[in-house]
Amino acid sequence: MGAGSSTEAEREPLLVPSHVETNSNPVNSRVYGRRWLVLTLFSLLALMQGMVWNFWGPIQNSAAHAYGFTKSDIAILVLWGPVGFVPWLLFMWLMDKKGLRLSLLVSTLFMVLGAALRSIPLTGQPLRRWLIHGGQLLNGLAGPTMMSAGPYLSTTWFPPDQRATATAVASLFAYLGSAASFIVGPLIVPAPNDTQALTTISAAVSDIFIRDRIQLVMYAELAAIAVLFGAVLLYFPARPPIPPSVAAASQRLSYRSSICRLLSNLRFLMIALAYAVPTGVLAGWSGVLDMVLTPAKVSQVDAGWIGFWSTVGGCVFGVAMARFADSIRGMLKLILVLMLAGASLASTWFTLTCLTSYTHLPSTSAILYTSCILVGIFINSSVPIFLELFIETVYPVPEGITCGVVTFLGNLVTGLLLFFLTFYCKGGSESKPNLKVCLCVRTCMDRCVVAELVSNRLLSL
Repeated sequence: MGAGSSTEAEREPLLVPSHVETNSNPVNSRVYGRRWLVLTLFSLLALMQGMVWNFWGPIQNSAAHAYGFTKSDIAILVLWGPVGFVPWLLFMWLMDKKGLRLSLLVSTLFMVLGAALRSIPLTGQPLRRWLIHGGQLLNGLAGPTMMSAGPYLSTTWFPPDQRATATAVASLFAYLGSAASFIVGPLIVPAPNDTQALTTISAAVSDIFIRDRIQLVMYAELAAIAVLFGAVLLYFPARPPIPPSVAAASQRLSYRSSICRLLSNLRFLMIALAYAVPTGVLAGWSGVLDMVLTPAKVSQVDAGWIGFWSTVGGCVFGVAMARFADSIRGMLKLILVLMLAGASLASTWFTLTCLTSYTHLPSTSAILYTSCILVGIFINSSVPIFLELFIETVYPVPEGITCGVVTFLGNLVTGLLLFFLTFYCKGGSESKPNLKVCLCVRTCMDRCVVAELVSNRLLSL
């Protein structure tokens, strides 16, 4: 038909190949080696915060001789930790708007002031007790950041295949601090000698020696916190220059929108209840572990070892499960159900052992230690898996706000339990501590059993 040869323009393809998109600027990501230094500083601060919070529970018998603390006083000292979560919305806003550096500096400053306040060596006992309570409260105000910022730090600094592990390390170091106090306190501070053969003078000298050893531990904790505060002040960047993943660089919801979405998300609230009840009950119960194990003829040192191994075992098992979750995605729910099922069985075993007069089951030291440690291992190891599940459930809500809400709920449960224990001890006679403590053990563990069963049901929905 007389058609000529085609021109160069006519031979151009109608559909442009996708290689031209490579000229566009993709989202760059880079992983920095300094992320491990940032994680180490944060984890050590969380360890010291947990260590100061749980300082008085493991040495409650020694504190009673040194400062005249009653059982209700010990419960109040532990209660200041959950009370510190009252202004949690302010700390979450600070983390969301100003970043991790400023919020961590503010929290660390509270820790330094609290450790310094309770370390002032005054001779007047009433004023000294007020300073100790004030120091514990200031340390509790650092709790919202130390217990909630772990997932935020891992998302900001770590790639996706290391995020669950980093979350586990940052979140569980506060529990390791609590475990360390179970060992440091009873080993450095001697238990009181209450034998009747002692004279009044020798008993007074013994109380002074106990007070000096407690003062030594408080000085050491103050020095460690001050050194960490200086390290954070000198070097702790708010975020890396280039984010480690696309998720870290993505736009998140605003503070107000995040709170509204969390409170209207029924699935999130159900999982939050499954997290808050067992972990909150266990935290409050561990804070007064020496008190509740006294009727079972468990010494102050042995109670410390029980608390230590239950917490350390939970942290080690939790990190191992986090590594497993990093390698195999999509199994968080199954892992949590198995952990909470094990905790239900262990807490039931412990409760039935304490009710030996009704169940006629054998009650030996080995059974008591094993069941108590297993409860701590199963519940404590579920914390990082829960936090990762929360983040995946409510994305793109910022990690700090999400974990702030759930840790507040857990500490609310802890505070309610310790509040009950405080008034329960005041309502009875101090001359009959065994009956009161036995009832406290049964109440705490029965609540833990019910909480685990409810948690399993919620997670199966």
